[in-house]
Amino acid sequence: MYLENFVRREPTGYGEYCTERLRRIIANGERKELPCWLEQQAAKSKEPIDASVTLLDGRTISVHLDSASTSAEVCQAVANKIDLQDIYGFSLYISLYEKMWSLGSCGKHVLDAVSQCEQEMRRQGKVEKDAPWQLSIRKELFTPWHDCSVDPISTDLIYRQVIKGIKSGEYISDKEDDYIQLAAKHYYIQFGSAYNKDNIQKVVEECIATTLIENKSMTKWIQLISEAHLQVKCMQSNKRTKEDSVVDAQHIWPLHFSKFYEATMMSGPPLPKSRFVVAVNWNGIFFMDERDKRLLELSYLEVKDMHMISHVSAQSVNLATVKGEFVLKSGEAVDMAAVIKKNLEGLRQRSVYALAQHDASEPDDPTFLVCKRGDLLLVEKDEESSSDKNLIKATNNRTSATGVVYKDTVQFLPTLEKPTSDLLVKLPLHVILFKLQRPKKLSKQDYFSHVLTLFPPCHRTAGPVGRHGASKGVSKERLWASSREPLKQPLMRSLVRNSDLSNLACNTFTDILETNYMGDYPIKHARSPLELTDQIFGPATQHEALQDEIYCQIMRQMTNNNNRLSVERGWQLMWLCTGLFPPSPNLMRHTHSFLESRRRDQLAPECLQRLHNNVLYKGLPRTLPSHSAEVDAIQQNSTQIFHKVHFPNDTSDILEVKSTTTIKDLCCSIASKLRLSSADGYGLYLKTANKITSLEEQKYFFDSLRQTSEIPKKGKKAKEGNANVPYLVIFKRKLWFNVSPGKDTVADLTFHFPQELPRYLRGYHNCTKEEMINLGGLLFRAKVDSDRSQFVMIPRMLKELVPADQLKIMSPEEWKKHIISAYNKQSGMTLQEAKVAFLKGISGWPTFGCAFFEVKQTCEPSYPNTVLIAISKQGVSLSDPNTKELLVMHPFSRITEYQSENGYFEMTIGTLVRGNIFVCETPQANTMEDLLRSYVTMYERQTEAFRTRNTMFS
Repeated sequence: MYLENFVRREPTGYGEYCTERLRRIIANGERKELPCWLEQQAAKSKEPIDASVTLLDGRTISVHLDSASTSAEVCQAVANKIDLQDIYGFSLYISLYEKMWSLGSCGKHVLDAVSQCEQEMRRQGKVEKDAPWQLSIRKELFTPWHDCSVDPISTDLIYRQVIKGIKSGEYISDKEDDYIQLAAKHYYIQFGSAYNKDNIQKVVEECIATTLIENKSMTKWIQLISEAHLQVKCMQSNKRTKEDSVVDAQHIWPLHFSKFYEATMMSGPPLPKSRFVVAVNWNGIFFMDERDKRLLELSYLEVKDMHMISHVSAQSVNLATVKGEFVLKSGEAVDMAAVIKKNLEGLRQRSVYALAQHDASEPDDPTFLVCKRGDLLLVEKDEESSSDKNLIKATNNRTSATGVVYKDTVQFLPTLEKPTSDLLVKLPLHVILFKLQRPKKLSKQDYFSHVLTLFPPCHRTAGPVGRHGASKGVSKERLWASSREPLKQPLMRSLVRNSDLSNLACNTFTDILETNYMGDYPIKHARSPLELTDQIFGPATQHEALQDEIYCQIMRQMTNNNNRLSVERGWQLMWLCTGLFPPSPNLMRHTHSFLESRRRDQLAPECLQRLHNNVLYKGLPRTLPSHSAEVDAIQQNSTQIFHKVHFPNDTSDILEVKSTTTIKDLCCSIASKLRLSSADGYGLYLKTANKITSLEEQKYFFDSLRQTSEIPKKGKKAKEGNANVPYLVIFKRKLWFNVSPGKDTVADLTFHFPQELPRYLRGYHNCTKEEMINLGGLLFRAKVDSDRSQFVMIPRMLKELVPADQLKIMSPEEWKKHIISAYNKQSGMTLQEAKVAFLKGISGWPTFGCAFFEVKQTCEPSYPNTVLIAISKQGVSLSDPNTKELLVMHPFSRITEYQSENGYFEMTIGTLVRGNIFVCETPQANTMEDLLRSYVTMYERQTEAFRTRNTMFS
């Protein structure tokens, strides 16, 4: 409001001009680049910028640009001038010399791209105003339901783009016949059905890339296209032939009509690479590496759900598919999600193929269609077929019967073509339906009929089930019932022929028996609950093939079991299991039905929720069996687990931790609870008697605790799992970037001050006498606040006020006199303000926020044997610990390799071919490697975050 009033009062005629520019930039969003030369010239005359947009048919359209113009506005302006109706998928492109980039048809600012072109000219030492950039309109994306007959102008532009693309070598096909057929159709469009060899040659020159002509000769191409011409000359019209050509190109080159997004896979099924390009087009979603090799292909029929996940620093797309759940972080995640959502919703709206969500029949009304859950239905989308808008007419693909069904009982599939029988068998339809609607509650009798289909006939007849064996009259339910006898073979067919896994599965069942019956099965030595859960879940966390077996064994022992204590402990095992790994898609439906049929049991709803969360949000299973905290909690019938976390200022807090909580999740929870401005740069550490270990943010919290704090002694069998080592979980700042003392007081007092003070007192910083006196006064105030009676204690407190290596530059009494003088000058400060002032005083030093390591080295003769290594946001520096003289500074860009092993740290500076290797000895080698990797990862993430704005010239 104030800015607008100020601008309007401008007397030289710029008021109205600036007001309109301000209104436009508010409406279209802020710019990302500096103003370009053209804008500066336009500002002088207060006139719009004239620009030309080239079309593929050779026409040039004039448009007006201003500082706020977006690609969407330019595309719409061009469409209006040429009467282009079907505008979706047409994008604005900018080219500079031989390079071309898409600006899309959304909110990207056109003059930001022009500014980047001018900046590139400056980098090349050329004049920015001479930048030969050009704008053009091209077809970038098709919808899956694209209809060429809707808009002839759109079809003509796409057709010309294809022809020119083939000629320039942009559209390349492995099949020679693709070129021949398109060239033959091009001849028919240009010259009709009459044959003329000269015209054929013109078509070859217009359609076939020069390299292809040189490889096969002009004569051969004329011959091939002449033969193909005979097949197309009977076509009815040029318009139809042109439409067919566009459809052909759409199917031959789907990736050329795609939107591309650089993405990092944060979680999901394993792929050869975690960083790749996601291509979204009419045909589906493709993950590709930098060489355009396809890592994964997904049709829209294989996508179950898609939603956005917002982070502090970036956004991600959660893509749930029948091949697994992928979390993809991308700088353009919003645009990626919008394109996928449009295609999915558009396909479902136009689809005539649906799945029945549950069994349906109306015995009293023969007009209703009888169908089973999962049946494929062919729907007649005719508004007049039923007077009731809630009913639709459909044909059951399985029975060929026709009738009406309620709309809300079917789910339309995102496809325009009938799914093949192979695809329907391949797709785990129960997983799709699980997302659409929770299954109806099943009785235990219904459950038996579901679950017994999983197991092989050989298992039902081989070996005794009870003490007297299995007789012919035994019911199926008895085969799926609790037993006190050990298994002689696994329940799952897939394990029977694998002797190692088969033995592990049978041993696991013995441990389950011991857990459930606690002595009913004869054992030599009683074992603790933690040791038993380690034996039950340990093999399954290492062998995925055992995971379904564990679920089945637990469910079997809870079926027809009249022992209340046994069932209670079975539920405890199920609760632990659902927090470690999910069942496979084939078993998911049965596990879900088992839990649904027992909702009255206290832990059943909690197990259902954990099962759902494990599948929906995490995707990756745990790597180690349950932690003692989980086992202890569930044995006390508590599903909540709390853990103490310590902070550098000697305080602590209690936080709730779930089985699937990751280190990153916990860091975010702590930051939120402490009301820190951001969780970025903080980390969790595990402190034991011997060392402090940094915990990796992507790992599960309880896995990290077990891996780090429970180390079995060599040569001895660990009892109670692995012996618990006393430990502390510490949350502190790890990476010192964007740290401005005074900006976040909670962070300053809780982390920055207590972490920086020991480094200062150890003498790691190079500072003057005056700085030490001033800081000494602040530290004294931070100790005693305004209690002046403590002046007499200053000589005894010097180790807490002055760097250790500087204590002897003055006598204790001199230090006392100067510190009191500084203290008096700082009067009026509170204790907290003194701590923040201390941080402000040292924040300007180049070593502020550094992690210091004293190491021994012999590889560089010009350095002392003991050097001080400092790792910070600038890189890795080496200095003399006695003189504090900087020996060398290595930025991260110069460090090509680094590793630690057996107390030695090694890094390569330069290039892998011609680099210097620095080796040093230190007990903190692993800590140095972890910290260096964290800083490098941080810079890689920042580079990736900014890459979107600089993709044109990165």
